[in-house]
Amino acid sequence: MFILRGGFVICMPALDIITSLVQANAITEEQAERLRTDALNSGVSFEEVIKEKHIVTPEVFAKAKAETLGIPFVTISGRPITPDVINFIPEPVARRYTLVPFQIEPKEPGALSVAMLDPLDFQVVEFLEKKSGRPIKAFMGVEDDIKSAINELYTQNLGADVTAALEESGPAVKTYEAGHLGEVIREAPIAQIVSAILEQAIRIRASDIHIEPQIGETRVRYRVDGILQERLMLPRKLQDAVISRIKILADLKIDEKRIPQDGRFNFKMSESEVDLRVSTLPTVHGEKVVMRLLKKSGGIPTLQDLGLRGLAIKNLESSIRRPHGVILVTGPTGSGKTTTLYSVLSILNNAKVNIMTLEDPVEYEITGVNQVQINPAAGLTFATGLRSFLRQDPNIILVGEIRDQETTELAIQAALTGHLVFSTLHTNNASGAIPRLIDLGAEPFLLASALNAVVGQRIARRLCPACKEEYVPEEAVIIDIKKVVGNLWPQDKPMLLYKGKGTVDGTTCETCGGAGYLGRLGIFEVFAVTDMISKLTLSHATMKEIETQAISEGMITMKQDGYLKALEGITTIEEVLRVAQD
Repeated sequence: MFILRGGFVICMPALDIITSLVQANAITEEQAERLRTDALNSGVSFEEVIKEKHIVTPEVFAKAKAETLGIPFVTISGRPITPDVINFIPEPVARRYTLVPFQIEPKEPGALSVAMLDPLDFQVVEFLEKKSGRPIKAFMGVEDDIKSAINELYTQNLGADVTAALEESGPAVKTYEAGHLGEVIREAPIAQIVSAILEQAIRIRASDIHIEPQIGETRVRYRVDGILQERLMLPRKLQDAVISRIKILADLKIDEKRIPQDGRFNFKMSESEVDLRVSTLPTVHGEKVVMRLLKKSGGIPTLQDLGLRGLAIKNLESSIRRPHGVILVTGPTGSGKTTTLYSVLSILNNAKVNIMTLEDPVEYEITGVNQVQINPAAGLTFATGLRSFLRQDPNIILVGEIRDQETTELAIQAALTGHLVFSTLHTNNASGAIPRLIDLGAEPFLLASALNAVVGQRIARRLCPACKEEYVPEEAVIIDIKKVVGNLWPQDKPMLLYKGKGTVDGTTCETCGGAGYLGRLGIFEVFAVTDMISKLTLSHATMKEIETQAISEGMITMKQDGYLKALEGITTIEEVLRVAQD
């Protein structure tokens, strides 16, 4: 049987897919017979039965299907694909139909070779021919392979997307003022550039976008897993237009360039929706914009997901189940304190309690929780808000940060009057929280009664599971590890460390994009305020004395927790030292 389409002949031999798998020694005759029987009994196709039972890998199955249909098979991974080939098919089309162009056909001049999940979908092939202006030669591909190629190639192609928009805009990109809002909104190329920047951020899992004016150009950087990466340089002439576009989206004043502004807006790409918190800041070369991306889907992580375990999670969970008291989370800016508190609130959140939060700003909206954003300009500060909260019949109160004497005293008073209070504090470790609160004006005898537990934390990058490999560390490193972890690591267990290669079988790792890391996790120290620590509080003990007592009661320090996670292959020693060096 032959089908003619677009100048290409597709031969469909009489062999079925199961026969092809047998001939390729992928399955036995006995397995083939069972598959045929299952297909007949279930009333579904052989293909669906094979996929459901996971008898062969997707690649083996796709090769057999391609052979059966007389269609060429292709693997995209490891192929050098140039931007000029990718540009023939826009990213939205590639993602919608799960396909990717990979070469200009050498034997058939002018034809575009495309890897597809369904090469026999002639309507899509016809659409691609009209879109690209070229005849299409369809190849059978594997779904995961095609999707990985899309993510990698179109991510690299951000510059090409922007270039195309620039070509469309021509030389007439101007600075827009307040009286020309409509021009900015209607300026399609500028909207495309901003959209490309935002889509790129979602694809690479960025937490922040930095748009920074330089002397001759504008730099775009993304923070991925805590590390800034430069991805794009825009012509300086686009700076004002791009910033104006972002300001309009965030409902900010585009004619106000002298003072910082804050705003937010939502952005959706396919199934991913994010809330963007926008901050502008005047610099000597123009306005700098930073956008924080907050996922609206995926839910709040559990304490285990964050990296809490063992005695640390036991102490924290027992402390939050008490009816009153103060629980503090400490660490520098960007160490994940708010996320930890949200995870705790999600545990406690139910219809029987009144939970109220006072934040700056509200990062995630939690159903069932009364969340308030401070507004210092209107007189709503942490202190004034907390004072008002006490008249709202709360059970649980979250105060975004304790930063002055009034907030400190109100938080302690709220805890002593029967409320459970959560807050954050900027200290280097958990044991530093008590001296810091005393410095802020807390009375030691009240603090000793009110404080339940303190959490100290940092965020380290997680090793990519696809490309990590173990190695034996140098003797000096082993000595340092033994000194830090002590008896926490079994003596008879070998000390192996891990690193992310960034490559798999000689090609760039598709999972992490060559970074060697994928995602982040917390390293923690948690101590419950026991009788002994209360006595130390009353005697104005130093941070070191409090830490020594907490360790004697079983606390694992952040550095110890990080080293153990490095030995377990979750992160690296280098990451631990980067974020939790003494």
